[in-house]
Amino acid sequence: MTVVHVDLATKQYDVKIDNTLHLKIGEMIQEVWTSRKVAVLTDENVGPLYLADVVKQLSAAGFDVLPVQVPAGEGSKSLATVGDVVSQLAMYGFTRGDGLVALGGGVIGDLGGFIASTYMRGIAFIQIATSLTAQVDSSVGGKTAVNLEMTKNIIGTFYQPDLVLVDSTYLKTLTDRDLVEGYGEVVKTSALDSEAFFQLTGSITSIEDLRQHAPELSEKAIAYKAKVVMADEKESGQRQFLNFGHTLGHAIELLAHGQLRHGEAVAIGMIAITSRFERDGVSPKGMTDQIKQRLDAVGLPTSSEIIGTSAFFDQLKHDKKNHNGMLNLVGLTSIGQPKIIQKSLSEMPDFI
Repeated sequence: MTVVHVDLATKQYDVKIDNTLHLKIGEMIQEVWTSRKVAVLTDENVGPLYLADVVKQLSAAGFDVLPVQVPAGEGSKSLATVGDVVSQLAMYGFTRGDGLVALGGGVIGDLGGFIASTYMRGIAFIQIATSLTAQVDSSVGGKTAVNLEMTKNIIGTFYQPDLVLVDSTYLKTLTDRDLVEGYGEVVKTSALDSEAFFQLTGSITSIEDLRQHAPELSEKAIAYKAKVVMADEKESGQRQFLNFGHTLGHAIELLAHGQLRHGEAVAIGMIAITSRFERDGVSPKGMTDQIKQRLDAVGLPTSSEIIGTSAFFDQLKHDKKNHNGMLNLVGLTSIGQPKIIQKSLSEMPDFI
């Protein structure tokens, strides 16, 4: 088992990575929580596969378990869903001494974390990440959020879990598309981190390669993100580097109205931003092609007709990283060397 320890000023927790953890959920959670009521939040994709087993293991470990299942997809990251789940917790008699386990991908992690952080001003929270996106990115770092209408992640908190479990066994039931989506975040992290990690993603030439190397890729991505989060928990400095590809990607994702997954939109965003910075001399010649090769290898999209439309520029105004009309864009001066470049919203049409 690999353990990545996250040590923050107000919280310490472990991210455990091993392909046998799905058999030890009760045992793992018993190590960090005393007996209590536990809500297991999942969605209609993951629930039929894994919910009954998780409930069985937690019940055997002495927990009083409330299973909660919500519709799959980004639409569940809403205040309406928050209200529904909170009502169920209240009806079951949850108190501040109880806990919530998020069993699922990025949507469930974001939703579960937000509910845990706000129910009675905060109850204990654990993530069991079942998608590659969640395993390599969203389960680590303590960001929680829900969407409001056309604005992504506009309502949220920073709330760290007590434990994160990452088991590549869960990836076996993902469709190729759902698996590959998460690889957009892996490629992003490898470009931010180091030549060694970037060379590893360069060796992935098929979806089968990706499935085979998923544990190693997760371990490296989590180690990088944990390092960044420990240095900058609240995103005031270097944690902003993790937004590489995201400012443009979020706008594309929202305007695609469900036709693009998060990691697919981030892949498009990385290519869009890097090609412009390469043109302007911020990024070295050939970097866009290097990133594109890695995305092409597993079939991730790298372009979109949404980029440059009036709706696209309107969407940038609603980005959380819009500070008084200025966007903090992330570029790469070389692999492992990200840089924040500020652009005003009025400059963006010419830049794009």
